[in-house]
Amino acid sequence: MMGRNQTSISEFLLLGLPIQPEQQNLFYALFLAMYLTTLLGNLLIIVLTQLDSQLHTPMYLFLSHLSFSDLCFSSVTVPRLLQNMQNHDPSIPYADCLAQMYFFLYFSDLESFLLVVMAYDRYVAICFPLRYTAIMSPMLCLALVVLSWVLTTFHAMLHTLLMARLCFCADNVIPHFFCDMSALLKLACSDTRVNELVIFIMGGLILVIPFLLILGSYARIVSSILKVPSSKGICKAFSTCGSHLSVVSLFYGTVIGLYLCPSANSSTLKETVMAMMYTVVTPMLNPFIYSLRNRDMKGALERVICKRQNLFLL
Repeated sequence: MMGRNQTSISEFLLLGLPIQPEQQNLFYALFLAMYLTTLLGNLLIIVLTQLDSQLHTPMYLFLSHLSFSDLCFSSVTVPRLLQNMQNHDPSIPYADCLAQMYFFLYFSDLESFLLVVMAYDRYVAICFPLRYTAIMSPMLCLALVVLSWVLTTFHAMLHTLLMARLCFCADNVIPHFFCDMSALLKLACSDTRVNELVIFIMGGLILVIPFLLILGSYARIVSSILKVPSSKGICKAFSTCGSHLSVVSLFYGTVIGLYLCPSANSSTLKETVMAMMYTVVTPMLNPFIYSLRNRDMKGALERVICKRQNLFLL
């Protein structure tokens, strides 16, 4: 089996998005605005959860980590896309391509785990409200966060090392806007069966099982709410579930459909659009869906602004 030292390709060419030349500036401005919105929205959540003591709860601890993950997840691909659109230079060095694939997998997996942790937190809060503080202790919250970060490290490293052992000896054109793992496998001229087997097995562990755990948590939440009917409680619970499940469906639906259920006749355009949904759109929408419409987050923003104004007046 050929190794990395026998690779004759020193760089890859990212074709980017199928955009007409006269539309480049328009889409560049659009993606730049979306990326800046993602940065500002997620940074705002992180800052508020740190500055406001009323947000020092398990839910907002997990939410701040999710915001950081979204911020980094979008930063792995979008800046390179914007740079290529501006400079018209599609080349990316071999090492940079593997690094981009690693961090893409890392923050994608991290978001998957954090969504499960947040679903569990809401399950405990709604189904066991009197025991919530005892169950969601600081030690358990810290353990859940650390476990999420550690597990994603091993998974992303596994795929990156398996990719590094492959040989790329002819075609170096990637029909995508980032170094996607499946696109790289199609360019390899050595045996990729081990990579494909690991993708299938680990995909089930990292994506499908967390997705089922989230659905199970919210099924229990709905069941618990319906046992003690209350119009106010039902509206609040269904509002929380609806927002969370909408993002979960968007994120997991595109990832599972793209990587675990690829169709033989799937077009490059379709794959690119699906990838754009969960790499650019979802991280941008998460701050609005989870927090910026949240009453606690709005209150925290008002309190932080008032404190800064009072300090300025003094």
